[in-house]
Amino acid sequence: MAEIRQEVLAVIDEALGLGGRAMGFQPDTPLLGVLPELDSMAVVGVLNLLEERFDFIVGDDEIDGSTFATVGTLLVFVEGKLARGNSG
Repeated sequence: MAEIRQEVLAVIDEALGLGGRAMGFQPDTPLLGVLPELDSMAVVGVLNLLEERFDFIVGDDEIDGSTFATVGTLLVFVEGKLARGNSG
């Protein structure tokens, strides 16, 4: 799970152009509404990078604001997608 966490942090860092800042984020680090870099377009960028990095597809009905509440909620989402495979 630590490897997945590091990959998710790397995606956040890359998509938001944080220059390595995200690598120090903890599971309780708030994202949406706190990070000015994370606007609606950046959310799309993060999702696209997650899809590419982890080889899954995110349906429009699978996400809402709570998915991006904290690093931990995003990590739970990614781990759930990986557990279900590409079908769900």
